[in-house]
Amino acid sequence: MIAAGDVAVPAEFAQALREMGLAGSGTLLGAPLTGGVSSDIWRIDTGQGLVCAKRALAKLRVAADWHAPIERNLYEARWMNVANEASPGCAPRVLGQHAGLGVLVMSYLEPSGYSLWKQMLRDGRADTPTARRVGSVLGRIHAYSAARPGLAAEFATDTIFFDIRLEPYLLATARRHPDVAPALERLVEVTRSQALAMVHGDVSPKNILIGPQGPVFLDAECAWWGDPAFDIAFCLNHLLLKCLWNPSAAEAYRSAFEALAGAYLQAVDWEPRAALEARAAALLPGLLLARVDGKSPVEYLVEETQRQRVRRVARALLQHPVDRLSLVNAAWHEELAS
Repeated sequence: MIAAGDVAVPAEFAQALREMGLAGSGTLLGAPLTGGVSSDIWRIDTGQGLVCAKRALAKLRVAADWHAPIERNLYEARWMNVANEASPGCAPRVLGQHAGLGVLVMSYLEPSGYSLWKQMLRDGRADTPTARRVGSVLGRIHAYSAARPGLAAEFATDTIFFDIRLEPYLLATARRHPDVAPALERLVEVTRSQALAMVHGDVSPKNILIGPQGPVFLDAECAWWGDPAFDIAFCLNHLLLKCLWNPSAAEAYRSAFEALAGAYLQAVDWEPRAALEARAAALLPGLLLARVDGKSPVEYLVEETQRQRVRRVARALLQHPVDRLSLVNAAWHEELAS
């Protein structure tokens, strides 16, 4: 199963696989996979088959100075295991996690069988059935975990979540926009106060494969026991931003937003739906602004006029919050039509 161009894998990966009993003593060959901002990711041939292995980086590959604890993929492994209990097949299967070396090994998903949702959306393929399925599965994961509060002890990652989500997104943005800083700081306070369910923390189209059985969620390094409103707001944010990447598909993205939000809210049974939706609707403009002025701006908004559109809508909604996700969607598309 060795592919042309395969090379010897880094020593830490080889050591981790051997110590977990996933590989023998011979030289391990593989190839690095692209797209890792926070981890080194490799496809590795163990001799018994292909696996995907990732090792968390202490310093993320972004322009800003952004550091994060390397033990975070321990929690990623736990997230995947619980998610697969909630909705079988919705995450890669965990084969092993080496806490000392920070290496996570999981099943390798052949690219021929899956489409990356980000690429589908980039091409304007924003079909509502796919969006609805993403929302439904995400809601199922949240509901399953919320019904099992004993899981909270497995995801005691408040510090990690603050360091790699709340600070670089919301508080870094607050420093760029002092007039809306109190609103952004309040979002952080509210989000930190809601210990309700297992949160993925990076529900982005770049981390969702669409396969024959439905969506497969990847890259749960930000896993946390906290506010599920963060996940749904984080995901819906991308369906707003994609309108600037491919304007011809704006109406399709708008419909996908409504389909995903509606399917997700149907699964909410751990608290009043209106309460969760209000938190998500308040959080969404903060995350929208963060993707132009936080530590992790989206790479495809290259024109200042695009970024100014984001700022206008996000700042207005931070100053005058709404409590329905559809109202955020409507405000965004009103700006696009102007």
